[in-house]
Amino acid sequence: MTIDTPIAPLFAPTRDSGEAQLQRFIPKMGRAYTNGRNYDRGAGQHRDVSMLSPYIRHRLVREEDAIAAALSAHGPEGAEKFVQEVIWRGYFKGWLERRPQVWASYWSGLQADLQHLYQDRKLRRDVASAEAGQTGLDYFDTWAEELVETGYLHNHARMWFASIWIFTLGLPWRLGADFFMRHLLDGDPASNTLGWRWVAGLHTRGKPYHAQDWNVAKFTNNRFAPRKGELAEVFDGLVSEEPKGLPTVQPLRQPLTPDPAAPSVLLLTADDCRPEDFDLARFNIVATVTLTPAHLRSPLPVSDTVTAFEEGALADTAARACGPSQALRAGVPADLARMTERAGATQIITPYIPTGYNRDWIGEAIPHLAARSIQLTEWRRNWDALIWPHATAGFFKVKKNIPAVLHKAGLV
Repeated sequence: MTIDTPIAPLFAPTRDSGEAQLQRFIPKMGRAYTNGRNYDRGAGQHRDVSMLSPYIRHRLVREEDAIAAALSAHGPEGAEKFVQEVIWRGYFKGWLERRPQVWASYWSGLQADLQHLYQDRKLRRDVASAEAGQTGLDYFDTWAEELVETGYLHNHARMWFASIWIFTLGLPWRLGADFFMRHLLDGDPASNTLGWRWVAGLHTRGKPYHAQDWNVAKFTNNRFAPRKGELAEVFDGLVSEEPKGLPTVQPLRQPLTPDPAAPSVLLLTADDCRPEDFDLARFNIVATVTLTPAHLRSPLPVSDTVTAFEEGALADTAARACGPSQALRAGVPADLARMTERAGATQIITPYIPTGYNRDWIGEAIPHLAARSIQLTEWRRNWDALIWPHATAGFFKVKKNIPAVLHKAGLV
């Protein structure tokens, strides 16, 4: 199979493109989304889902703006499902902030899985076949090819794909999660890692997601019809891999508050491409730096599509924020301190950098900043501050607080 729909017209990496897509989808955020969101109609045919995820993941479009549009057009009842799905992303972000050990475990486990991959010829062959869409399972192979060629996959297809990867093909879950991270334009450390853990039965422990033949057939409108018994039955998932259970919930990390008077470098990352929301004119910004981090997503090469999208998004962000900027590839962590010192700044200001590969690199850079008496300061968004305190267990705790969150955010 070859995907004929090009990626560029679908996902131009700018705020304007994201907001235009938001406007196009507003009429469908109610009943059409509720009834059609689970149907994977194939590449180029995803008409009942918003296709906003690459923009929301990089905050070219804000979650609260998407929710406000849905509520305005369809009301709280009509927009309920759309609102919940947008808030899932904030829930996963907050959950990983409260348990950063899970990200550290994923990353160290991925290194071990890759080492095993290099040593095991059969595993290497099986993983290569899965990633190339050559398993002989037409539905799975189609999704693999769509992902690689477009940088996108319908959420239901992601669930089926992960379940088949883990339970039918018997492949290590972290290698599958890494495959997604290397190719998804909306690849996010929280949503991707926890989504795969949820399918594996590690997030909601002992309750894995089971891809079933009837479900695939129904929600692909019979484009695919897995044979009876072709998909593995799933019972307890992978809970035996983590016998100690989930780690203890941690307090939310409290960032340093920026000093408006201090000479500052504005650091732009792909985690938040809306720095203009923070009243930049209040601050003494002497230089702007864009941190290009796509290669940090994986120890393996990241797709050119992902790299181009993130670099384009950062260029668009810099142009909106402060005009001219310097690009810094996230390589040697000391480079950030040297660049800041050369600019004559004593402070870095940046939108909050959540748990994940960007935060890991920044963590390595902080000792070099401290050695030069440079402080890293961050803005945390009010939206995150409203959701993250509730993200300590399953989604239900967040879900029951949605009315209060929307009220405090001024959306109802």
